[in-house]
Amino acid sequence: MNTNPVYLALDFPRLETAEAVARKVKDHVGGLKLGMEFFYAHGHHGVHEIAKIGLPLFLDLKLHDIPNTVAGAMQAVHVLEPAIVTVHASGGQAMMEDAKAAAGEHCKVVAVTLLTSMDENDMAATGIGGTPHDQVLRLAELAHKAGLDGIVCSGHEVGAVHRQWKDGFFVVPGLRLPDGKAGDQKRTVTPRQARNDGASILVVGRPISRAEDPVAAARAIEATL
Repeated sequence: MNTNPVYLALDFPRLETAEAVARKVKDHVGGLKLGMEFFYAHGHHGVHEIAKIGLPLFLDLKLHDIPNTVAGAMQAVHVLEPAIVTVHASGGQAMMEDAKAAAGEHCKVVAVTLLTSMDENDMAATGIGGTPHDQVLRLAELAHKAGLDGIVCSGHEVGAVHRQWKDGFFVVPGLRLPDGKAGDQKRTVTPRQARNDGASILVVGRPISRAEDPVAAARAIEATL
């Protein structure tokens, strides 16, 4: 992995836009995150094009289905040589075990615990009791038991998870600078705080990609670390 923990989220519907932004900031980020919006629009071809930039790729596909289907999907993306792929922890232990078994040798499989756009009220509406903190720790323990490399969680929980899972690999999205807008994120922290609390990878999207000067924005975040 690159020593810079910042992964830029390239959530653009147009491949040309994603490529242009990535090339501008490639010297100030450690990797590139391609989510569902990008993957559904551009598929393997788009990933191959972004791979030419030369940075590690994080395929944030949030795979969630029966174990056999998720294993098949993981095998299908294996040829893209991603550094990281996500599955949903709520798919259960068997699904996560099969996902890890089907992944490439050098690919980290991490489990999404609770989306950073959700709070306690959202959890209750979907039938999940307790607090976001409780749910993240519960699913982190399940992911650990399944043999995954780590989890995705908000900066609010990463410190507690890190204490529970010392050698885990922790991806923290939903990051905002102190003067930045939260947008649709509800559980945000700054990149520096997340890193201090044990985050391995910091996923940053709009604060860089939608900035008037993406290079300056990336450098400003890099400077805080």
